[in-house]
Amino acid sequence: MQSQNTSLWKPAIQSGLIAGGVAVLLSLVGMVATFNQRFIISGVFSMGQVIFLAPMLLMSYFFLRKTMALSSQKIVLYGLLIGVMGGLVLVLLVLLGTNFNLQAMFINSSSKLYDILTFNQPLAPGLMILLALSAVMGVLASGSFLIPPRISAAVIQGITWVLLVGLLRDLIITVTSRWGPLAGPVKSLFAVSGLKPLGAIFLFALISGLYYWRNGKPVSPAQKPTQTKDRSLLFWAKWAGLIILLLLLPPILGIFFSDILDTVFMYILMGIGLNIVVGFAGLLDLGYVAFFAIGAYTMGVLTSPELNADPMTYWQALPFAMIACVVAGLILGLPVLKMRGDYLAIVTLGFGEIVRLLALSDWLRPWFGGSQGIQLIAQPVIGNMVLNTQQELYYLFLLGVGIVAFIAWRLRDSRMGRTWMAIREDEDVAIAMGINHVAYKLMAFATGALFSGIAGTIFAAKLQSVYPHSMNFLVSINVLCLIIIGGMGSIPGVFVGSLVLMGSPELLREFAEYRYLVYGALLVVMMLTRPEGLWPDARRKLELHEEELEAEAHVLAEAETSAMKSAK
Repeated sequence: MQSQNTSLWKPAIQSGLIAGGVAVLLSLVGMVATFNQRFIISGVFSMGQVIFLAPMLLMSYFFLRKTMALSSQKIVLYGLLIGVMGGLVLVLLVLLGTNFNLQAMFINSSSKLYDILTFNQPLAPGLMILLALSAVMGVLASGSFLIPPRISAAVIQGITWVLLVGLLRDLIITVTSRWGPLAGPVKSLFAVSGLKPLGAIFLFALISGLYYWRNGKPVSPAQKPTQTKDRSLLFWAKWAGLIILLLLLPPILGIFFSDILDTVFMYILMGIGLNIVVGFAGLLDLGYVAFFAIGAYTMGVLTSPELNADPMTYWQALPFAMIACVVAGLILGLPVLKMRGDYLAIVTLGFGEIVRLLALSDWLRPWFGGSQGIQLIAQPVIGNMVLNTQQELYYLFLLGVGIVAFIAWRLRDSRMGRTWMAIREDEDVAIAMGINHVAYKLMAFATGALFSGIAGTIFAAKLQSVYPHSMNFLVSINVLCLIIIGGMGSIPGVFVGSLVLMGSPELLREFAEYRYLVYGALLVVMMLTRPEGLWPDARRKLELHEEELEAEAHVLAEAETSAMKSAK
């Protein structure tokens, strides 16, 4: 054990240097200076300070999380070392910047940046403060492993929520301004920039207390009650409350946020369909946008007066669009039945590009409009009401998501769903067991195409137009990414993944040109902490944590063996 602990000093130093390098990068791209006036806690802690101190905290936490069982002293020393090494890199940046002109290479390397890094103190005391706070970040990360897990988790949740709420201050005030009596109490928590100190303390205590109470005392696996389907009054009350909340969201959130939710729901529709193809059946489809385009273009061709002398209504054209998508799914499925893995991905990618280029071609311009696309597409009409605003279309998206999610949920637990999963796990074994893999693969492609086509029809009706440039390869990648982020094969994971992937960039608009950098950093942290996804399927979670579970079982077995020997 001593040799293992000794060998960890070098990786700890490397982790500290990496943390310092990340902090330097974020400083030199301009994020620290840009957001230094954006307070998390007014007058106490700014967003700029979070940006250059957070790498030491996070790197220490990730390093200590992966190490073997260590003594309390070792944990603190490793965390302290990582924090100090990261701080030394920042100290080196300040010393170089104050003695040499670095602006020729790095335009954001200015005296303003160095003042921020030294906390507006003279050089020597400022550098000592910077080094001390970096060390404190490492010690704080190690402290999360020294206190009981229940308390540690509650504290982490409290700090996380304080950072998020302080960061999203303007967004929260804008949304809650519509809440009437609640608007005043919520606004009282905030200062002109960020949370008030008392507001931060109140929020931290509230979140930490609720999380601590909710978790309760740890229960051993032997003591856990068997899980049964709860059909109690509380169960139905939760679902009723969720449905009511979803129905009330458009008037509460307004036009801008309703439009964001429309985009999120559209990707949920596509994500559920691709989750059947990739998550359930294990068929990697990179041309999924083709079915989205087919649904949108079928709706446009049948309802636009530009291309149709006797245009249909939205509801009349919807069944034809759905049939066209199912047929397209079967057409794609037939040639690729014997392909797997990378070869299947390449062929499906080609199919997506073929559909886009056909819609763009001059040869089919009289039918699909070419590069000019199709305009004047019919919008859904219910009675005398035309669904033509973001808030009204939200309910159409919500209805579509509810129906599609219910169908996918029932398919997952059905014989067909279990057959798809058997094909995903090992197709050769599934065939040997007598499974008709041809029929079930075609059914997976057809079902996924159907759900994507429905999203395409609503998208076309929302914009009243459709263009080939909207059906690019990036759409397929986004849908695949949200499945991975949410959890492969998990239906709730599709919802979470779509909210994170499609909602976060819009909510982070205040970061201007840095929002995708922040968003990318959040994704990296998420994939490091939860590689199985934010809401993973149980089987997928077991597969990714198989080694950890085996290690835990091995440790328990050794402990039991040693206990039996000592008892003898």
